[in-house]
Amino acid sequence: MQDTEPILLDRDCEVIQIPSGARSRLMAGTRVQVLESAPGSYTIRAGQGVLYRVDARDGGALRLSAPEAGNPVAPERFREEMILEQLKKVRDPEIPVNIVDLGLIYSSDVLSLEGGAKKIEIRMSLTAPGCGMSDVIKGEVKSRLEQLPEVTEVAVEVVFDPPWNAGMMSEAAKLQLGFDLDYGAPQGNSSAFTIIR
Repeated sequence: MQDTEPILLDRDCEVIQIPSGARSRLMAGTRVQVLESAPGSYTIRAGQGVLYRVDARDGGALRLSAPEAGNPVAPERFREEMILEQLKKVRDPEIPVNIVDLGLIYSSDVLSLEGGAKKIEIRMSLTAPGCGMSDVIKGEVKSRLEQLPEVTEVAVEVVFDPPWNAGMMSEAAKLQLGFDLDYGAPQGNSSAFTIIR
C-alpha cells in the first residue's frame, strides 16, 4: 500500500470498516489518507488508524477520479479462462493481493443451463474464519463473474475445510508480502481440494 497526503472529505461518504465489515458513514470534513486504489474501490485510513473500504463511486468525496473499475467484459463467447481473469481483480481488503494468488479459490465449476446459459459455482475460503469482510468479498466475486458472457447464475460458497494457510499463496504473493518462498506448504490432504491459480 502506498500512503498519500491526508485530505478532508468533500462530502459524506459510505464506507465499510476493515476487518469487521460494519457499514457506516464518514462525514464531510473527516481527515483521511488513501492507502490503496484498486479496481472498483479504495482503502483509506481515518481517525485513530481505522481502515475503511470506499466504493469507487465515492471517489469524488476523496477528490480522486474513480479507479479503473475493470470494464465489463466485451461481448464474446464464454471461455473458462475468463473466470480466472475476473477473480484476479478481486482483492482481500486487508492484504494488497488478489484472492487467486492468496490461494483462497479452492474450486470453480461451470454448469451448462438451458439455452446455452452458464452457471458458475465457486468454492473459496478466507484468510480467517469469522472475517467481517466475507460478504463484501463474496459479493465482489459474484458481481465480477456475472459480467461474463452467457453467465446467468453465480453461486459462491465460503468453506473452511481445509483451513487456509500462508503456504497456499502463490510465489508472487509470497514475494509481494515479504514471505520466504519456502514458507509453509499446504496442510492436510492436498488431494482433498485444488487451489485455483
